[in-house]
Amino acid sequence: MNAGKLTPRQIASYHEDGFIIVPGFFDVEEIGLLSRAAKEDRQLDQHSFSKDDGSGANVRLSLWNHPGDGIYGMFARCHKLVDSVEQLLGEEVYHYHSKMIMKDAKVGGAWAWHQDYGYWYQNGVLTPDLCSVSIAVDTATKENGCMQVLKATHKMGRVDHILTGEQAGADMERVNEARKRYELVYCIMKPGDALFFHSNLLHASARNDSDHPRWAMICCYNARSNDPYKEAHHPRYTPLKKVSDDMIKKVGIKRFADDTSNVAWLDEKKDVSARTLKDQAA
Repeated sequence: MNAGKLTPRQIASYHEDGFIIVPGFFDVEEIGLLSRAAKEDRQLDQHSFSKDDGSGANVRLSLWNHPGDGIYGMFARCHKLVDSVEQLLGEEVYHYHSKMIMKDAKVGGAWAWHQDYGYWYQNGVLTPDLCSVSIAVDTATKENGCMQVLKATHKMGRVDHILTGEQAGADMERVNEARKRYELVYCIMKPGDALFFHSNLLHASARNDSDHPRWAMICCYNARSNDPYKEAHHPRYTPLKKVSDDMIKKVGIKRFADDTSNVAWLDEKKDVSARTLKDQAA
């Protein structure tokens, strides 16, 4: 396991607060390549599906299980990202899945309060030893529906989740009590910033009623020792082949259509299981 990019102070903050934001984790050129690739990628768009937030608005996303050899895979597999997650989880990790959140201007819906482990528990994952990294493709602000977190709520443990609209959200009785005791933080980010967050951290996002899109790529990782005990729609332990950080720029604009890798899309249009409570995607 390599050193990663996180400082001892950042690691301590992650374990205390359940999240950290690392400004400029990816540079201007790297995030520019990701933004251009994603927004011109017809295959990414074709595999997208929407979730009704309960108010009639929809948030759109695409989700895939394996990182592949295109630009998305270079982000998810690069040493500086994977090694940093391994610093936080303290062991080898593997790619659980990645997704592109496409919260478009004026029409992007909200995400209900939830914990990622609230869903992944159903997949045979025994412990919440998972970490997600949200990479800002666009600027994230309060106005365009940036992520909100309740600081340190990962210490509450797993909360029951119930279906609201087409999204599964945490039990609102618990969430409302948590909001009285835990600090609400708006995760305002610039393109290239990275938000590392614990799988039990309560988080949500509001609708995007602004004139500006908020796209983000979220890479999710599971600890090797936390290998699920049963098959589900996300992979069991699969060794992750890391790549050097400079591969992002070397690969460049290599979209899904240009990559022959089998990334194992989660396609809600075709996969009935993806519509069940246990298969909520984000």
